[in-house]
Parts: sequence; structure tokens; C-alpha cells
Amino acid sequence: MGMETEMEMETGNIVLCRFIDTEGIPLGDPMYIPHQTGRLQLTELANRFLNNEEKLPYSFYVSGEELLVSVGTYIEKRKVSMEKILMIVYRQQAVFRTRPINRISASIAGHEDSVLCVSFSPDGNQLASGSGDTTVRLWDLNTQTPMFTCRGHRNWVMCIAWSPDGKHLVSGSKAGEVCCWNPKTGELSGSPLTGHKKWITGISWEPVHLSYPCRRFVTSSRDGDARIWDITLKKCVASLTGHTSCVTCVKWGGEGIIYTGSRDCTIILWDVSQEGAPRFKLQLKNHGHWVNSLSLSTDYVLRTGAFDHTGKQYSSPEEVRKAALKRYDQAKGNSGERLVSGSDDFTVTLWEQSVSNKPKKHLLGHQQLVNHVYFSPNGQWIASASFDGSVRIWDGITGDYITTLRRHVGCVYQISWSPDSRMLLSGSKDSTLKVWDIGLRKLKQDLPGHADEVYAVDWSPDGERVVSGGKDKCLKLWVG
Repeated sequence: MGMETEMEMETGNIVLCRFIDTEGIPLGDPMYIPHQTGRLQLTELANRFLNNEEKLPYSFYVSGEELLVSVGTYIEKRKVSMEKILMIVYRQQAVFRTRPINRISASIAGHEDSVLCVSFSPDGNQLASGSGDTTVRLWDLNTQTPMFTCRGHRNWVMCIAWSPDGKHLVSGSKAGEVCCWNPKTGELSGSPLTGHKKWITGISWEPVHLSYPCRRFVTSSRDGDARIWDITLKKCVASLTGHTSCVTCVKWGGEGIIYTGSRDCTIILWDVSQEGAPRFKLQLKNHGHWVNSLSLSTDYVLRTGAFDHTGKQYSSPEEVRKAALKRYDQAKGNSGERLVSGSDDFTVTLWEQSVSNKPKKHLLGHQQLVNHVYFSPNGQWIASASFDGSVRIWDGITGDYITTLRRHVGCVYQISWSPDSRMLLSGSKDSTLKVWDIGLRKLKQDLPGHADEVYAVDWSPDGERVVSGGKDKCLKLWVG
């Protein structure tokens, strides 16, 4: 121990602390650090302990609260006991930073009925919207004008999904039809795919690292079934039948598992990792009412495949698959792929489905139904949106409650994370969008502008733009 440290010990100007990761695993031995140690010095220490060749950015937390001041200031403010070791949780941050969204860049009319769904392509260069006017529209983000109006549905377009390679767009309607579109031309690829007897509630693509080029996707429907389709064969290749009520949501996970949530209050896991017919793997039971929404801790990388913030291009299918697999493995991390579900029973449930069919944690606190749950891109946070007008933030690994974001005065319909996981976007019945700062746990930007309820929001995977749509039939683009 150096002379300076001994002197600081005598004057009480040092703190005994220890780094731990998000699962509580210690990093190195406890150590003394000066009172004035801040985020920069902690980041240097974390990189040194982890033997990182390239210096990575980290954020630090004590008792669930982000450390934004020096360690000494935090201890004085919170009156923390100096007799115990101060446990500092380190979390790796994105190496890039998304600019805050603060102004509208375009208000685009065109749809003749409510905008029900919006989605940016995986590279962030294209935008699609689906409406109650039975059309899908593709928009030119450079000129902020409609590029194609895609006609083929006979009823409201309820959901849309881009393939993770960006080459296909699929939409599902209230009539139960599925349409496949060529995003470059706006043309329908073959006839609408039929088989579902009621409206389509969700669409999810097979991840790039499991199969490339992208061919298969799964749809869920109010008819109680989920179906796997092959876009090349233009037909249904498997039916997932097992729920006793309508299937409300579906996710195709990175381990070759399809997850379906239903109004029968259960979630079913289907194994599609092997050749042949999908196998019923597991049923998760916990919710006392309808399951409304599912999210995987790997959602962001499953959506974006090999595309990342660098814009790197790959020349061969094998390179694309390898790049996507590397991103997936990093996102999965030591905790594995986790699942979260939101329900009409006012609760959110965190699952470690590879470990147990019992919930890891019940997340309680909402006063009305939970409409949408969403893991942050880094898998470290869960956001839940409720008809009680609030958004709650939870720890994505432990399920611990972090904070409640309250400023909406109506139901919160949909949420979307910034690619760097530092901000969250919410759209509400109150006609506004709000951008929340997760580190500071407060409202960063209020975005009024819609004339009526905001049904759909999306933050582009490249972080450059936000889109919103709703009852006023208008699409709005927002930038920083």
C-alpha cells in the first residue's frame, strides 16, 4: 500500500469498494479508491481489471442507481455506511451514442385511415407502414415522401415485419391474409398467403445466424394457431397447434425456439432447431389473464442481423451469417437468451426459459393491463407500457424494479428503445410521444404534434430517426 493511500485512510478520504457484474459475480478483489473517484476513473479501473485491449465504455450502479457523481459525493448524499464494502455494478455501454430526438422533420399524409403499425428496415434506410385503409406504404427517407403504395389486402393491415437481411417485407391483415412485398419495387411477391381463419396478431422472422438468405417466418393469429411460412415456396410449411385460445404474439428466438403467447394465459415454446416438424417443447404458466406481449433479451440483434452501427457490408452469405452469429453471441452473453411477458393481469414476468419453466421473477406494480414489453438492445433493461398511463423500467437480468416513468395522461400503447439503450420512446392515447432518459430516470423530450391517439412508434436501428403513426392517419418523422 502506497504512502498516499495510507494518508488518505487516516483522513477517511478513501472508500473500500468492489466491482461486480450484473449477476453479482465479483471482478477482482475489494480495493480502496479515493473519495473523488468518478465515472472516468471507474471506467479505467474496469477496463484494467477486464484486460480489455480496446477501452470500452461502462456505466456504474450502486443499489440500482446509476453513479453520476463521485463515489464520495454519493456516499455523503445517501448516508451510506462506510463499514461495509461498497458494491459497484458495472455495465458495458454501446460504443456509439444515439442523438436525442427533439424535433419533427416531416409530417406525411397519405394513408386514408388510422396508421396501425410502423417499422424501419434493419439497416434503418427504409420505412414501412400499415393502415386501416388496407394498404402498406413504403417511404423514401431522403425526400420524406411516399415511394410505393402496396395494395393486396382486403382488410386492415395489423402488423408488418422486415426480414433481418432487409430483402423482404411481410404484412398481416385483419382478414387473416399474409402478403409478401419486394421493398425495392413495392410489388406483391405472388398471391397473398392464406390459411389463417382470423386476423394476424404477430409476425417474426427466422434469425439470420440460423438461416441465410432469409426464407422462413412465423405468424400468430386469433384463430389459435401459429404458422411457419416459406417465402420462396410461397406456402405454409408447418402449423403450431396447441393453444386453446387466440395467439396474441410470437417471437422466433436465436436458439431455434419459437415462442407463442396466448389468451389462454400460457406461453408455448416450439423447437424448430431440427429438421422436420416443429416439436412442442414447453409450456410456461404463470399469468392469470391474457398474455399480450413477449420480448427476448436478444430482440435487437435478431431484428438487425448482420447490420450494425459501422455500416459494414459483407460479400458472401457465410460472412453475413458469421457476423450475425457473433452479434447474437455477444447479446446473449453469460445470462443466455431471456424472455419477458406482459399480461392483462397487470403483471410482467421474467423467465429464464433455458433453466426453468418457473418464472424467474414476477414484476408487480402496474395498475392496469400491460400492453407492451420490450428488452433494451443491450438486454440490460426491460420496459413495460401499460394502460395505467405509465412506463416502468426493470433490471433485465434480475427483474428488480428500477423506476416508473409518469407523464402520459392516457394509455401507453407502444414503446421503442434507442439503439444505444440510453433512451426510451413511448406513444400514447394522449396524442403525444415522449423520450425518456434511462440513466437520469426522467423525461428528456415531450413530442406533441399528432392530432389524435398514437398507436405505433419505432426508433430506427441506426438511431437517426423516430417514426410515429396513429388515429390521425398521419405519419410523422422525428430527428435530433
